[in-house]
Amino acid sequence: MSDNAIVRVENVSKRFCRNLRRSMYYGAIDVMKSMVGKNGAVDILRKDEFWAIDNVSFKLEKERCLGLIGANGSGKSTLLRLLNGIYEPDKGRIEMRGRIGALIAIGAGFHPLMTGRENIYLNATILGMSKKEISRKFDEIVDFAEIGEFLDAPVKTYSSGMYVRLGFAIAIHADPDILLVDEVLAVGDASFQKKCFDKILNIINKGTSIIFVSHSVSAVERLCSECLLLKHGKQLFWGPTRECIQRYFYEISQDNLQKTLDPQIVGIGDVFIFDVFVFEEGGDRNNSNIEFGKNIVIEFNYRFKKKESSKNQIRLGIRTFEGRDVQKLFFHEGAFIDNMIYPNEKIIPLRKEGTVQVKILNPRFFPQTFRLDIGITPLDMDIHLGGISNAALFNIIHPMKEKMYLEYGTMVVNEFDYEIRLD
Repeated sequence: MSDNAIVRVENVSKRFCRNLRRSMYYGAIDVMKSMVGKNGAVDILRKDEFWAIDNVSFKLEKERCLGLIGANGSGKSTLLRLLNGIYEPDKGRIEMRGRIGALIAIGAGFHPLMTGRENIYLNATILGMSKKEISRKFDEIVDFAEIGEFLDAPVKTYSSGMYVRLGFAIAIHADPDILLVDEVLAVGDASFQKKCFDKILNIINKGTSIIFVSHSVSAVERLCSECLLLKHGKQLFWGPTRECIQRYFYEISQDNLQKTLDPQIVGIGDVFIFDVFVFEEGGDRNNSNIEFGKNIVIEFNYRFKKKESSKNQIRLGIRTFEGRDVQKLFFHEGAFIDNMIYPNEKIIPLRKEGTVQVKILNPRFFPQTFRLDIGITPLDMDIHLGGISNAALFNIIHPMKEKMYLEYGTMVVNEFDYEIRLD
């Protein structure tokens, strides 16, 4: 291990079995083989086995914070447990230097029938602190955890937030060389979360290295100097945090495009919408990935069963993948009942059938997946003649060449120009 590397992971893999009985059988076989000096074929998956972690490598230096990100089931918690020694890797090697502190599960290491006071001594001892050291830091731990009036109550009476606050307070006051943290900063109010961030930054400055797992992209972006992205147990990226977050959201958006769209026909069926495409201007109409800021083209065909009116409105609705409304676009065949036409209205007559192509100029949708809804309705009646909900999916992706900071953590939908003046 290099002088400044405190954690080194080399080609580590861990397999599990989906079937409990078969898992117990495999475990017994592996134990017997190890007793006679045989490791077995670790590269070959047996029936019902899968790689929870597959060939992961990275290193972490002193005074650095590494973020682990990925969707549920990507292997983040399994990797953390491998680093903590709860699991042994089936392949590869893990080297850790110094005292390890871990907060991996709510209440891990706590005895439910013992009081908070007793559990402080028990848990801190497990983390390697001496009784003298625990007594010296006892008041700091209690103050940090904010459990003063419940200190002598059994921890089984604690809320989940109290569990995490106490566990975090013990782990962080153990002065570990390496701290493993799994989804704890999401617990507690804003004041407690700020206290946690302040403490983490403080111990990093004192030399502690941290491996941090969180679904809060904002927390990872603000706390971590580098990031590791996992997907189905495989390592997709290891490097600067913002580049890793950008890759993370790109992977999510590509996965979204592969999901079943499930378009739903709406309206009374007097008009049909079909052959819907959303693509980047000048690009392939079958490619639904559009760079941030590039013009967006929405194209679809329509056909009226019987066109009885020349006063219809075409409505396009854009929503996030989760369903939040983002933008409405529309144009009319004619004026409303008051015959007033406003400057921002577009009047375009329709034939009985044809193709519509709408170009969105200089859009500022932030990178993520969007849904498109299309409908046609009369201007003088509150009904839908026809349309499609979930007519298409498209992705806005980070600029390929231009370096640009985008606030992925907040998932802001629209950007707008503004000026700042200070007097």
